[in-house]
Amino acid sequence: MDYDVHIIGGGLAGCEAAWQLAQRGHRVRLSEMRGTGETTPAHQTDGLAELVCSNSFRSDDDEKNAVGLLHHEMRRLDSLVMRAGEVARVPAGSAMAVDRDVFSAEVQKALEQHPTISVVREKVNTLPEAGLTIVATGPLTAQSLAESIVGATGQDRLAFFDAIAPIVHRDSIDMDICWIQSRWNKRTEASNEDGDYINCPMTKEQYLAFHQGLLDAEKTEFREWEADTPYFDGCMPIEVMAARGVETLRFGPMKPVGLDNPRDVTPEYPQGRWPYAVVQLRQDNKLGTLWNMVGFQTKMKYGAQVELFRTIPGLENAEFARLGGLHRNTFINSPIVLDRQLRLKGAGHIRFAGQITGCEGYVESSAVGLLAGMMTAAELAGDRWTSPPRTTAMGALLAHITGDAEAATFQPMNINFGLFEPMHEVKKKSRKEAYTSRGKADFGTWMESLERALA
Repeated sequence: MDYDVHIIGGGLAGCEAAWQLAQRGHRVRLSEMRGTGETTPAHQTDGLAELVCSNSFRSDDDEKNAVGLLHHEMRRLDSLVMRAGEVARVPAGSAMAVDRDVFSAEVQKALEQHPTISVVREKVNTLPEAGLTIVATGPLTAQSLAESIVGATGQDRLAFFDAIAPIVHRDSIDMDICWIQSRWNKRTEASNEDGDYINCPMTKEQYLAFHQGLLDAEKTEFREWEADTPYFDGCMPIEVMAARGVETLRFGPMKPVGLDNPRDVTPEYPQGRWPYAVVQLRQDNKLGTLWNMVGFQTKMKYGAQVELFRTIPGLENAEFARLGGLHRNTFINSPIVLDRQLRLKGAGHIRFAGQITGCEGYVESSAVGLLAGMMTAAELAGDRWTSPPRTTAMGALLAHITGDAEAATFQPMNINFGLFEPMHEVKKKSRKEAYTSRGKADFGTWMESLERALA
C-alpha cells in the first residue's frame, strides 16, 4: 500500500479531507469516478469540487450568522475550500459567492500539485475491507457503492430531492427594465458601488400571472420508487413554494423589501419605484457574463421554464446557459450508524464525510470533510482526538450528525443557531452576536488545546 488513507469522492468534503491529511504529512489516494466515463445526474464537468447547484457559500458575516461563523472557523484551520473560495470570489454583498470554474480549478491544482496526494480517476464499487478510508461520495453516490453502504450499515438509504436554479447570460438581460442593487439593500465593504444583484421588478398583476404560471407549468414526473421522497426545505423548487400560498414567494426569494427601483413611473410600471415583487440574479462567474436566478430551483420541464421565465420583466429575451433541474440525493442515518468520530460502527476503519452524512450545504459538507481529515490524521499520529465544543459551529454541526438529532426523523440540515448550546439568558435581539462571540472564543480555546496536545 503506497498511501495512508484512501478517500473516495472528489467533491468538497473529499478534497478538504485530503488537504487536511496531506498538510499533516500523510499520503492520500483520492479516488474520483468522474473522468472515467462515469457521471452523475447533476455534474457537468470532471473537475474536482465542482459546485452543482448554486455558486454561493451563503453569508460571510461572522458576527451575526451561523454559516459566517463556520467560514471563520474553517479559515482558522487552513481550509482549502475557503482558500480557493477567496481566489474565485465574485461580488455578492454580504454573501460569499464564487466563479464555479475558477473555484474547481484552484482546488484541483492544489491537490494535484501536492507531493503526498495521488488523484486517481477510478470508480470504487464497494467499501474497502481494510485500511483507513473516508467515504465522501456525496448525495449522488453511485448505485453500486450505495448498495455496499446499505449492506454495511444495515439501514435503508434515506433520500431527498434537491433542485438546481437556472443561469442566464448577462448580455441577454434587459437593463433598461432591470437595475443593480444589493440584495434587500444590504451593503458591505466588498459590495460593488451600485450593488451586487440584478433586480427584475414585477407589478401585482405580473406577479399573480407568474404565480399562476408556476402552478400550471408542466413538471418533471417522478418514478414510482421516488414518490415518497421529500424535498429539502433549504433548496425547495420554486413551484412547490408557490403551491403553499399566493404570498409565499413575496416573503421568500421574490421579497421586494428595501429594493428601490430607480426607473421613472411609466404606463407599463404604474407602481413606479417600489415593485410588488422582485426576481433577483446573482453573479455566477468572475467575468460577470453568467448570472444565477436566486431561489429559482425548479422541477419544471425545460420548455416550460423557458416560456415562463421569459415572462419576467427584463428576461423577455433571456438566453439560458443552464436550465433548472431536479435530482435525488442520498444520505445515511448518521445518528444510528456513525460514532462521534464519524466512524462506521462495526467497521471503524471507515469514516464518512460530507453531504452523505446528512449535513446540507457546500460549507457544511466541506467542514465535515475537514473534521474527518483531522480526526484521521490524529488517529494516524496516535494522538487523542477531542472534538470542538458544541458552542462552536463545527462542534454543533458534528453533534447534530453523530447523535443529537432524532434518528427516526433525521433529515439533512444546514448549520443554524438552533444546533448550538442554548443561550436563554441572553435577550433575543442580542443572541446572534452572543452566539458568534462565544463560538469564536471557545473555538480559539479548542485550537490552543489541540496545539498543546500535538506539541
